[in-house]
Amino acid sequence: MQQTAQSQSFDIPATMQAWVLGGPQELSVTQKPVPQPGTAEVLVRVDAVAICGTDLEILHHDLPAMIEGGLSFNKNFTPGHEYMGTVVKLGEGVDEFKPGDRVTVEIHAGCGRCERCREGMYTSCLNYGKNYGDQRKGHRANGFTTDGAFAEYAVNHINTLVHVPDTMGDAEATLVVTAGTAMYGLDAMGGLIAGKRLAVTGPGPIGLMGVAVGKALGAETVILTGTRDARLNMGTQLGADHVVNVRRENAVEAVQRITGGQGVHYVLECSGASNALNEAALMVNRGGRICLAAFPLEPVPVDVAYLVRNNIYVFGIRGEGRSATHRAMALMAQRRFDATIIHTHTFGFGDLPTAIKYQRERIEDAIKVVVKIKDS
Repeated sequence: MQQTAQSQSFDIPATMQAWVLGGPQELSVTQKPVPQPGTAEVLVRVDAVAICGTDLEILHHDLPAMIEGGLSFNKNFTPGHEYMGTVVKLGEGVDEFKPGDRVTVEIHAGCGRCERCREGMYTSCLNYGKNYGDQRKGHRANGFTTDGAFAEYAVNHINTLVHVPDTMGDAEATLVVTAGTAMYGLDAMGGLIAGKRLAVTGPGPIGLMGVAVGKALGAETVILTGTRDARLNMGTQLGADHVVNVRRENAVEAVQRITGGQGVHYVLECSGASNALNEAALMVNRGGRICLAAFPLEPVPVDVAYLVRNNIYVFGIRGEGRSATHRAMALMAQRRFDATIIHTHTFGFGDLPTAIKYQRERIEDAIKVVVKIKDS
């Protein structure tokens, strides 16, 4: 991906503004020292950050954040993980980037030492959440286990960075993380998408990107199910061949009707509904595969016997493993789909609580809310 930015010099302040989490739903602005990059790290000036549904979960009841092995409340922790920005300072040994480069991020940088990291499963690092304040060892996940991007600056390991082309705007670049999650979900199910039938349940940001990525990878038929016509229409714009409003038609019956009773090969489950896994099992054909990219807030019953009898594979994903953000960026840079369709609202840094309110309450049917930090 060709870059035109020249190496630049930046005046970096000693302190920065950052939002920190107090108790549940308590965010306040404070001054923090600007973090310093270590070996194989860079300092990123955060230019824009998107609000993710997981941010709302962290603000409400903490998980999946984990600081010092426990809750993140009242620990001077800064959330925010779907961000992009500009490299302003290099740590020791970095020659892959230069000051002035625009970058977007993936969240997780594994410790590189544990069994899972050695297997390439860095989003499942066994040292998750154990190294806050000491980044020399242990897993890092900015906005989850280490300070994130509801701030003016953030430190990233070079393995978590993706160059942003000059043709892509800041807001669009924040959406690469979401597209990367969808990409990872499709990867987990085998990645052999071309010529296959795919159902995506739940037209939230990940579900909509799942439609776009699935179609861009050559899925023969993409079916999107959900409850909101406006979001289903977005799915059509992103490549869905069929959309189903489950308030008007049973989702399983609709999938079987559309596929002539053959079912689909894959289901990317993005709704988190209590019966979603059971319904997904009835959508796939025998030997089919299901990926859970969302999770219910409470334990749910599952018909395990049906899964076993029909040799159905079930996968769960965390984050954007296998460098999925790099491949998602490739698709977006090639204009294989227009991710900006899901970007519905923009706010300034000082209006972060309002941005979160729009996302949480779906005000004006907000789907992806972006906070611009540089321009504020």
